[in-house]
Amino acid sequence: MAQFVVRNLEDDIAEKLKKRARRHARSTEAEVRHILRAAVQEPASGSHKLGTRISRRFERSGLTEELPELRGAPVRAAEFER
Repeated sequence: MAQFVVRNLEDDIAEKLKKRARRHARSTEAEVRHILRAAVQEPASGSHKLGTRISRRFERSGLTEELPELRGAPVRAAEFER
């Protein structure tokens, strides 16, 4: 496995990393590994657009209608009933 040494890290950054590690019940070293893994993860291939993600999130709660694509449509003011 690779090892890294980080030199000249500001004291306040090191302290914030330690506090974050404590919040997550990890060692500082484990917290830094977690941060680095998350930073280099590739997004899932074929990631879906926002409308598709919203639709999928709410389909278990009864959303069955297609969400209209509004890109390029003229902007309209919202209408509210009184």
